[in-house]
Amino acid sequence: MRHWMSGQGHPIQWPNGGLHLTLGPALKHLDARALFFLTLPPLMWAGNAVVGRLMVGHMPPVFTNALRWMLVAVLLAPWAWQVLRQRQALARRAWYLAIIGALGVGNYNALQYLALQTSSPLNVTLIGASMPMWMMLVGVVGFGQRVTGRQLGGAVLSCMGVVLVMSQGSLSQLLHVRLVPGDLLMLLAALSWSVYSWLLVRKPASMDGEPSWNWLEFLWLQVLFGVVWATACAGVEAAIIGADRAWPVDAQAWGIVAAGLVFIAIGPSILAYWGWGQGVRAVGPTVAAFFSNLTPVFAAVWAWALLGTAPQWYHPCALVLIGAGIALSSGRPAKAAGSEASA
Repeated sequence: MRHWMSGQGHPIQWPNGGLHLTLGPALKHLDARALFFLTLPPLMWAGNAVVGRLMVGHMPPVFTNALRWMLVAVLLAPWAWQVLRQRQALARRAWYLAIIGALGVGNYNALQYLALQTSSPLNVTLIGASMPMWMMLVGVVGFGQRVTGRQLGGAVLSCMGVVLVMSQGSLSQLLHVRLVPGDLLMLLAALSWSVYSWLLVRKPASMDGEPSWNWLEFLWLQVLFGVVWATACAGVEAAIIGADRAWPVDAQAWGIVAAGLVFIAIGPSILAYWGWGQGVRAVGPTVAAFFSNLTPVFAAVWAWALLGTAPQWYHPCALVLIGAGIALSSGRPAKAAGSEASA
């Protein structure tokens, strides 16, 4: 098996010859596999937003996040625990793993769950639509990445699609949006995720000559370090809330919590992080960020499948706008593409 943690110009391969992407100056446009990897996360995140809202009032949000990642660590352990034998490699890279674990596992999801305590799904999704802008800003300020006019134009089209869905095609609906404290937390979550995404492809010098960790082992290491942060945050939450913590009150509530935890551990955690990591390495963080704006469109798909709520006219229109934004932003010169996607 060839592994995905390759440097500039090296191939990424998956078992049985499934995936072969070359990172470097030759990288040009999206292909079917990159599209699959980048479409999977927003599909899972859409479900996460629904389930996360259902769990509000049944369990403290930061504790929910910590419990979620503990479950992920247990689920992945049978296939990844051998990586702990590489003590020297882990010691050299511990600070890097701690940072990305904090940003991508410990901070992002906890902030999102906290935001949903006071903010509406509408506000959270609208703020999430700013992700391409945050990704560009972090790339420019922190990693010296040049933003192209195509990427800016793509960001505008993509955000227009999200606004169309969340306003339900009505200007009055959009004008009634009011900012609340949870919105600031969601902005911090978007910033955290942007830095995390860039660190996946722009690793520090200490990661040179990295060991042959496959995607599952690397994700498990992120989770282990992230659980430390998530658990510490849950402890702070417990100290602040004290006896006023929300817990399930009956069997039905416990059933909702159990089913919700299983779903968010497998779908929005393992599957979404797997797809995001591979997609970011294939096309770079800036282009990948546009796919996050598919989340509200996929939320309509979840509602249709689970609740029987038929999509409205604005859903396909938004999908066209978001797709146009993705197509425009990914149509980059080969040199620019290679500079962003290289690790």
